[in-house]
Amino acid sequence: GKDIVQFAKAVEISHPIIDGKVCKTKLGSSGGSSKYAEYALETGAKSTNNKTSLCSDAAGTTSTNGGSDPEVFNNFVAKTLKDGNKNWPTSTGTGSSTNDNAKAVAGDLTKLTSEEKTIVA
Repeated sequence: GKDIVQFAKAVEISHPIIDGKVCKTKLGSSGGSSKYAEYALETGAKSTNNKTSLCSDAAGTTSTNGGSDPEVFNNFVAKTLKDGNKNWPTSTGTGSSTNDNAKAVAGDLTKLTSEEKTIVA
């Protein structure tokens, strides 16, 4: 957990464009389509809130809360991982599955360009 926190801090400082491509939250569906998921210590029920502890998660179906802009890697680390002792490699709360955050971060890193992959390697 602490290693991913240090990695994320280095990416945020040195390569903010890459930081913006990893763990970028998504818009919700139906009623929540105008709101982005917001990082939190625990994922809530998709029908009642847009809080998530899962990297790159989408908001739920509620439009009463959630972000107007997507959150990214540095937000994920600050709000969800804290000091590296929470939500790594697995998220907490509704719908979590073994190693889901580790898989989501790895998936986002594979989507970077070849040049960006070289930078973060």
